[in-house]
Amino acid sequence: MKVTVIGAGAIGGNLAAKLSTAGHDVQVADARAAEATDAVQGRDVIILATPFGVAGQLAGLFALVPAKTVVIDTANYYPHLNGQIEAVDNGAVDSVWNAEQLGRPVVKAWNAALAETQRTRGVPAGTPGRLALPVAADSVEARRVAMQLVDDTGFDPYDAGPLADSWCQQPNSPAYCTELTLDELPAALAAADRAKDAAIRDSVPQRFAALGANPTLDDIVEMNRAAHR
Repeated sequence: MKVTVIGAGAIGGNLAAKLSTAGHDVQVADARAAEATDAVQGRDVIILATPFGVAGQLAGLFALVPAKTVVIDTANYYPHLNGQIEAVDNGAVDSVWNAEQLGRPVVKAWNAALAETQRTRGVPAGTPGRLALPVAADSVEARRVAMQLVDDTGFDPYDAGPLADSWCQQPNSPAYCTELTLDELPAALAAADRAKDAAIRDSVPQRFAALGANPTLDDIVEMNRAAHR
């Protein structure tokens, strides 16, 4: 497929490299709309690997993108990083709000894995213990496309249903950055609790600081798992 990744940070860089290796035609674009115009034309998929809250700045750009183009949102809302967004604080689902700002439907994918997990722990399909990632979207076809791309990056895709249910994979739910297999993921999504998970999310800076200098990937995953025990 022809894929454009908007944003070249850790997540965007990981996805661009993995999808290119899998044989897709991948372009990486700056998040500034003026510089991304050419990169979003004639593409099958556009992946937003930008900080949460940036989508509204790209609405004009996406007004030029055909409706058939699948748009995938990877962003996560952290108030201490993104600033307080009242609508989300009052209950709007992260990616539903992003879709409204963007002015078009989106798929929620790749948000529930740490950048280092994405970079180092993807393995071929069929590998025992392969990690799984949830994918949510209102369009069955868009969800199917995103699930295939998740598979291509080394993770088992899990159909997490419509976008309104994607709060179950938001920070810091039991399914969020806890490195689960396809057998384990459904129960974690079902155990999500919006109020509890938001409180855990807001305590991340303190809990992360308690890990000390240079925590490993395993340290961070265990921190996330321990918050739900």
